[in-house]
Amino acid sequence: MILIHRPAAQATGPAGQSLDRYVLPPGTPIPGDALWIDLIEPTREEDKLVEAHLSIEIPTREEMADIEPSEILYHENNARYMTARVLCSSETDTPKLLDVSFILTERALVTVRYGEPRSFSMFMARAGKPGGCRHQPEAVLDGLIETIIDRAAEILGTVGSRIDRLSQAIFENERQGAKRAASYRAALKSIGRKGDVISNVRESMVSVERMLLFLSASMPRPQKTAGYQAEWRTALRDVQSIEEHATFLSNKIQFLLDATLGLVTIEQNDIIKIFSVMSVIFLPPTLVSSLYGMNFKFMPELEWDFGYPWAITLMILAAALPYLYFRWKRWL
Repeated sequence: MILIHRPAAQATGPAGQSLDRYVLPPGTPIPGDALWIDLIEPTREEDKLVEAHLSIEIPTREEMADIEPSEILYHENNARYMTARVLCSSETDTPKLLDVSFILTERALVTVRYGEPRSFSMFMARAGKPGGCRHQPEAVLDGLIETIIDRAAEILGTVGSRIDRLSQAIFENERQGAKRAASYRAALKSIGRKGDVISNVRESMVSVERMLLFLSASMPRPQKTAGYQAEWRTALRDVQSIEEHATFLSNKIQFLLDATLGLVTIEQNDIIKIFSVMSVIFLPPTLVSSLYGMNFKFMPELEWDFGYPWAITLMILAAALPYLYFRWKRWL
């Protein structure tokens, strides 16, 4: 599918600049004033249509997934090719990273993606409002980058709030028995999911940072693009700030993981301690019963009328004394 974004007909002046959006029907040529061409899971025919319109090459899905900087950030035929990893499905339990290619030309910005990141829909909604986007390809790219960064910061803020609630639930857990163990299992799963989201945010911001550095280093400095250098430097500082926040949350997640595992270990140690104490308590009575179970010929107690009560009393005392001692030591 090809989404075309072109200057709105009613837009007048910088304050009223906005973009109109519509899906390009099959077989229809791309309009000359298209400012942003958004390719969503494009077919080979759609790729060829855009390539013929802008005299560029559209990278394949395999080329977009390459990790070599020289393969995802390069300049060719007066066009800048950049691929970044954008957060997708972050509201679900299975967040993922989506490879998105940005091709910046003098006439239009082309984006190639195989998914629906929320940051794109957020920017589309903003660009359709008066003053939402200047009528330059660089302005569209700047707006997209800014929205991707804002979305990453929003996700980190949400994850941070959830981590605080999770921390409170872990350290103030008053449940007992099986419910307590089940809560720890749920906490470990939640920690793992939040750790994945933080890792995805950091990886996304690293790719955006590389793209911003490439833009700042490779863009020419005519009057048209000179104003975006400061904006890209500001975006770069925002990215670095988000990376620092992600590092802080990652350390907090690691602390919660260690604390949860430590609490689980304490629970297991308490169970082992009970078995150990029980074995110590029943060991002296077992010794007494074993002693009187021996078949020696000369055992005076065997002839006593009170031999049996004597043995029972001795075994009870042998069990009670260790128990009372453990209680006195606060081991139980």
